[in-house]
Amino acid sequence: MYSQAAVGFSPVDLSARIGTVTTAEPFVIARGTEEVSEVLWVELRQDGVIGRGEAAPIPRYAESAQSALAYVEEFAASLGDDPFAVEEIMEQLPQREFAARAAIDAALHDLQGKLVGRPVYQLLGLPRVGPPTSWTIWLGDPEDMARRAAKVAGRFRRLKLKLGGDDGLDVERVRAVRGATDVPLQVDVNEAWTIEQALDALPQLAELGVEYCEQPLAAGDPRGAELKRDSPIPIYVDEDCHTLADVAACAERAHGINVKLAKSGGIREAVRMVHAARALELGCMLGCMIESGLGIAAGAHIASLFDHVDLDGNILLALDPWPGVQFADGVQIPADLPGLGVSPA
Repeated sequence: MYSQAAVGFSPVDLSARIGTVTTAEPFVIARGTEEVSEVLWVELRQDGVIGRGEAAPIPRYAESAQSALAYVEEFAASLGDDPFAVEEIMEQLPQREFAARAAIDAALHDLQGKLVGRPVYQLLGLPRVGPPTSWTIWLGDPEDMARRAAKVAGRFRRLKLKLGGDDGLDVERVRAVRGATDVPLQVDVNEAWTIEQALDALPQLAELGVEYCEQPLAAGDPRGAELKRDSPIPIYVDEDCHTLADVAACAERAHGINVKLAKSGGIREAVRMVHAARALELGCMLGCMIESGLGIAAGAHIASLFDHVDLDGNILLALDPWPGVQFADGVQIPADLPGLGVSPA
């Protein structure tokens, strides 16, 4: 690896700790309920400057805060002395524990920006502002979901409805919400439908004005290409699309992909995935986990690359321990400060 030691740079020191984030209300999806989530906070220090990143491990991929911490600690001595050598650093880290990789990647970008006095979006040559974020209406009874949709009227410019209740009421959930709001809707089924259920529900959702459906089938379902062909609305995949290596196969079964930094391994990998998806004429959505403003900021700095944005993880929290992302007119706007632009509360 190229070294900056000759011009006075010291080694990059890494430390990490497990923290918790708590949602204002229980967050329910087809796979279960979340309220308190463990995350990993990473700090990189060089010559008195601190870069920070967050890991929001995804249990769906057998990751936890403890496994992320073990990964970071195992490879803490592998970062060298050049925080701008992101490609080389990330290439030498094993391709596993992708949330931990995302935290290291974000901390490197944060450190870079602070060293040169520029926000990350400028380092990447991107516009500051991306599309408006959706707000998630978590899974519940139709009337309850409609009530929660009406409660945020005027604050969000689009809504994402969690479906997959396994009770035959998913279309009624959307119908109830549509009766409470006229903003654009998207739905996320979290792998809970069979193809028969999907082919029954999707035409009805199209009539209700749903713009697209996220991951209706289980990842790898052999009938995914058939659903793409027959669906009246675009299909986006999330669990089917983990990293860059998955994008080409997704073109066979979907009209778009959902990219998450915690899932893909960070900013660098996410940017690669977008460019690959564009080459295959796929739509691109930027998603998130339940995470603080530190994790959301890393996404907000690249949001302009995407057609659709779902970055509400920090807004769902009872208290954000890392404020700095500005929510204005439905858009998550990164701070115009060096690095990621967030600070501890």
